[in-house]
Amino acid sequence: MSDVKEPLLIKRYASRRLYNTETSDYVTLEDIAKVIRTGRDVKIVDLKSGDDLTRQYLLQIIAEHESKGESVLPINVLNDLVRSYTSSAQSVVPQFLAASFEMLRDSQSKMMENFGRINPMAMPGLGAIQAQQEAFLKAMTGGWSGAPGTEGEAGEGEERELDEIKRQLAELQQKLSKMNG
Repeated sequence: MSDVKEPLLIKRYASRRLYNTETSDYVTLEDIAKVIRTGRDVKIVDLKSGDDLTRQYLLQIIAEHESKGESVLPINVLNDLVRSYTSSAQSVVPQFLAASFEMLRDSQSKMMENFGRINPMAMPGLGAIQAQQEAFLKAMTGGWSGAPGTEGEAGEGEERELDEIKRQLAELQQKLSKMNG
């Protein structure tokens, strides 16, 4: 990532409203989550004290998604996280989690690079499989930074992508039926 931007600075006012310093407007937690999904980091500070509040707001975003049924963290992982705050393992857990997510991002990038190197003409239907894999990774990662093609676009772009995957799948099915029949 040679094009690393500075984190987006969000200021929290005494009224608890959040202010985007780049766009000069107030934002919600969902707005902040969208920025993060595009790959940009954020830094949230208290305007008056200058305290860094980023961690507590990121946890709040996760808690809101979990409460809406968008469960990502299994109960046993949540239990282990709670336990880690009261044990001597406290210092190991954050580094382990950071390393795990870094490995996930790296493996996703490498897998997509390898798919891109394979000649689609050498294997019938590989284009459809690759498109399905990319869509699957997007759905699974929810647009985590570092994942190829996760710029946070929504709606019409995703529908077009889904239509393209369906079209490629239909072509693959036709080719297979011709080969078998």
